[in-house]
Amino acid sequence: MTLQQLKYVIEIVNSGSMSEAAKRLYISQPSLSSAVKELENETGIIIFARTNKGVVLSADGNEFLGYARQVVEQAELMEARYLNAKPARASFSVSTQHYSFAVNAFVSLIKKNNCDEYDFNLRETRTYEIIEDVVNLRSEIGMLYLNSFNERVMNKLFRESNLSFNPLFTAKPHIFISKYNPLSQKDAVTLDDLSEYPYLSFEQGTYNSFYFSEEILSTVFRKKNIVVCDRATLFNLLIGLNGYTISTGIISSELNGTDIVTVPLNVDEKITIGLITHKNMTLSKLGNAYIEELKSIIVRNGIDLISE
Repeated sequence: MTLQQLKYVIEIVNSGSMSEAAKRLYISQPSLSSAVKELENETGIIIFARTNKGVVLSADGNEFLGYARQVVEQAELMEARYLNAKPARASFSVSTQHYSFAVNAFVSLIKKNNCDEYDFNLRETRTYEIIEDVVNLRSEIGMLYLNSFNERVMNKLFRESNLSFNPLFTAKPHIFISKYNPLSQKDAVTLDDLSEYPYLSFEQGTYNSFYFSEEILSTVFRKKNIVVCDRATLFNLLIGLNGYTISTGIISSELNGTDIVTVPLNVDEKITIGLITHKNMTLSKLGNAYIEELKSIIVRNGIDLISE
């Protein structure tokens, strides 16, 4: 077992595929596959399961990766201390539902760390893919919500996937609308108030279950529905069509401008936003720093954090 082989395994996970990892490592894919196979033979475990979609970490591979990351990080620290080696390239990845505060924290993390070189990845993606990213360690952290409707299904999935859900805060539902929408002048709105306005939600792909919806009240009938794939499109449609979506009530005027506002939604529901992490992984220094940036932004928005 060599340090280089451990780095190969880490790069395959970070890249998401064997072919992309080979490109980044400047070696051929057959050479990379051979190195991994030799490592698997030596350790007596299957690190990567081969599927028709490529390679994914096995259960043993998840555990192995945790040790590999620790060994490589320690080796890089020793090289920097005793061999005057160039500091390791900073690397961090988070997968999240479409929350502006997640982006704010990501921006703050990069600015404060002031790294000369880095590979950071912010994936605003579908709910099921967030879970898959953390399961396969493509992301250290995933961010999504639980409520009374989806928590039983989601918690079962977390247990089966060896994930932990760590709640950050609980919010009352708000609608996001254009500041020109007539409802923007109300102190609060009801579902009846919204009945004539287009409802916008994020597309969930193959796993388009109500339980994976990014928006609460996913089973409520709406006369006008629009499904989108990204936040910029959703915001444009909120303005252009006087549509609405449902979220936490936290929005960043610094990053998103002032054309979108939030109004409380008068329903008997709450949203608990939290982080999912893999039970076999210890968070990196950057992972912990990102969580601290998140907490700082949440508190600045006047929301109480959930005590650990």
